[in-house]
Parts: sequence; C-alpha cells; structure tokens
Amino acid sequence: MILQMILTVVGLIAFEVVSSADNAVVNAEIISKMSARGRRWFLTWGLFFGVFAVRGLLPWLIIWVTTPGLGPIESLTATFSSDPRVKEAIELAAPTLLAGGGTFLVFLFFHWLFLEDKHFGLPGERFFASKGLWFYTVASIILTTLTWLAVKTQPALAIGCVVGSTAFFITHGFKQSAEEAERHLANNTNGMTDLSLIMFGEIIDATFSIDGVLGAFAFTTSVFLIILGSGIGAVIVRQLTVGNIERIKKYRFLKNGAMYSILALGIVMLLDAFGIHIPQWASPVVTFSVIGYFLWKSMR
Repeated sequence: MILQMILTVVGLIAFEVVSSADNAVVNAEIISKMSARGRRWFLTWGLFFGVFAVRGLLPWLIIWVTTPGLGPIESLTATFSSDPRVKEAIELAAPTLLAGGGTFLVFLFFHWLFLEDKHFGLPGERFFASKGLWFYTVASIILTTLTWLAVKTQPALAIGCVVGSTAFFITHGFKQSAEEAERHLANNTNGMTDLSLIMFGEIIDATFSIDGVLGAFAFTTSVFLIILGSGIGAVIVRQLTVGNIERIKKYRFLKNGAMYSILALGIVMLLDAFGIHIPQWASPVVTFSVIGYFLWKSMR
C-alpha cells in the first residue's frame, strides 16, 4: 500500500513537471521583466496560489461535485476513510469522472497532433500536422463512438464523455485567449508593475494547470495524493522557471513526451471507465516510460 502510494506520487510529480514545461517557459519570459523582489514574491505568494488554490482546490471540487453522497471533508479524506459508504460513493462516481477526464485528455492530444506547432519527434507527426482540419472530424468520430458505447454500457458515462468534450473546447478558448495575451504583453511589459506581472503569470498558470489536474485522476482518485504529487511538481516547475529555464528549452521533445503520456493516460481513464480494470501502477509506469524515451531522444 505504501509502495503503491509512493509510486503514484512520484508519477504525479513527473507528469506535472513535464506537462508544465511550456508553462514554465512562458512564466520565465514574464518574470525576466521583474525585479529581484518581484521574483521572490512569485516564488512565495505565487507558489501558494498555484499549488494550493489551483492544484489543491480544483481536484477537491471535482470529487465533491461528482460524488453527491460525500460532504466536503469526506471528499478530501476519502482515501483514508474506513467507512464503506464513502468507498462505495467514490466507486460509483469514478466511472463518470474517468470518462469525462479521459475524453478531455484524448481531445487534447489530437488537438496537439493536428493543430499545434511542434518539433517532430516520431514518424507520421509531420503528416498529421499537414492535415490540421482533420482534428474536428476525428474529435467528432471519437465523441460519437464513446457516447454510443457509453449508452449501451451505462448512460451516466455518456454524460461524462459529453462533459469532457465540452470542458475541452471551453478551456481551449481560455487557453487561446491567454496565449494571445501573453504574446501581446511579452513585448509590452516594461510599463507593468511587479504585482501586475505576478497576477498575469498566475492567470496563465491557472489556465494551463487544468490539463495536469485532470490527468492526475488517471493515477488516483485520492485528492490528498493528487495535491501532494501535483503540488511538489509545481514547486519544482517554479524553481526551474527561475533558475534553469535554458536547460529546459534544450530538451526539445519534452512537449512530445508530455502529449503522448496524456494520450496514454486518457486511454487508461476511458478503459477504466468502461469496466476494463487497469492496475494502479500502470499509469506511473507508462508515464515514466514515455517521458523517459523522449527525454533520451532530446539528449541524443
């Protein structure tokens, strides 16, 4: 049990660090305009907001909302509860949550594959990038197939799939707005105060952290473990942002590793949602393997 929890937390840390690499580069550009005092604030108050307010509050709210039978305290401590009612409520709500999160992550991967700029790390990526408009066709087919299978299996799963796809397109709109604002302000930050830059960085961080929070549910439904693993990962990302961002930029295929691990985690979540048992150690092992390969490829 302890070994499984340690493996889960380490997997969450690795996933958070790699999936936040792009966000770290953006934040590094922002804090390069700050004074030394502003950077210290970014690492203290900014860290509190990024770790506890976003990566702590969001998974807790997701568990609470999707498990009506639990109260706010029980949602947080469900992993350590011996109450069979709590465990039953989590088990009943988990498939719908996993279906929504899995759909979101699969859409996220295909959007990257078809439409986003990238370093081509595997054969076929250049071909898919040249067929960008196919994304909407692929996304529609995936959603239709998942909904059809869900209706035959359990109607609540269909709601989860639809909510996951809706969440993807809503958050994608926020991301596009955040990216446009970042590009605009990158060349116009000289007149901004440190406080304004910190607030802007936190908004960017909150927008881009949703992927990591949803991906964390492929590892565990324990809010405590998600907060612990994602929180430590966020702290590491903040330290890299300030001190070692140039080293991060040298690993050109880290983004590829993050996206392929997101695809793998999305598939794991969907299979689990549809009743195909996936061992809990599978998500950390797959994440380590995928990220390790692309890290090696970047170093080579």
